[in-house]
Amino acid sequence: MKIAITGATGRVGYPIARHLVALGHHVMTLGRRPLPGIAHLPWDLTEVPPELTGTDALVHAAFAHIPNRYRGGEGDDPEAFRARNLDGTLQLFAKASACGVGRIIYLSSRAVYDGYPAGSILTESLPARPKNLYGVLKAEVEDWLDVAAGPGLAVASLRATGVYGPGAPGQPHKWRDMFESYSKGVMPRPGIGSEVHEDDVAAAIALLLTVDADRLSPAFFNVSDIVLDRRELLAAFNDATGNPRPLPERSDPATVSVMRCDRLCDLGWQPRGITGLQATVQSMTSG
Repeated sequence: MKIAITGATGRVGYPIARHLVALGHHVMTLGRRPLPGIAHLPWDLTEVPPELTGTDALVHAAFAHIPNRYRGGEGDDPEAFRARNLDGTLQLFAKASACGVGRIIYLSSRAVYDGYPAGSILTESLPARPKNLYGVLKAEVEDWLDVAAGPGLAVASLRATGVYGPGAPGQPHKWRDMFESYSKGVMPRPGIGSEVHEDDVAAAIALLLTVDADRLSPAFFNVSDIVLDRRELLAAFNDATGNPRPLPERSDPATVSVMRCDRLCDLGWQPRGITGLQATVQSMTSG
């Protein structure tokens, strides 16, 4: 399959691109910077979309934001944030459809559920209820895709929770600063949230690229794995480094809304769970 992917140099897009290449797909990246050994077209969200005739599928993982911030990633310029991430995305999708691309996979976010009360059970059947601009834009793109889907075009939006893993080469993993300060004796505040490994996100996308199109309807798929207390994460860090330190207080699990991923699991998707987290923390701290 010939697949175009945006955001392939980013923290989440890179493992997606790497995974699809490993599966034998012909991958072409769209972005400002190429990846070694992979076909590339220069493009960003402010530009006219490139020609995509002959491409079987598009995976859209690019998102323009202030570094390390998604919610609140607009900073003091919400208009530009909207123009890049909504208008730029919809122009790309329209171009892909006009070029005969048969499948579009969109990396959305659990932020579309932020308006539900803490402790909710989040299923794909729930309507989007965002409460910040980031979630609003993700939901608006989802709505556009849902309407655009029809004969000849299959679409899926992946509502991904927090993503962890090594990330792209040359970029720090998401917990680096916390691990470094904790190792120097700074106690992080208690915290809890849901997480999924980057390679499990990539596996979900690879699955949705190849299943029968009728299994993509409705077009919304939750992508989550574990509810992770910061105390549990830092305990894994202590185990990996062999240097025990006091741990923060445990957080209240009732403050987390759990994402059900029944639709992906019904397709055969199996995330790695807490054992995979422990192995990843080990690899993050080994040198």
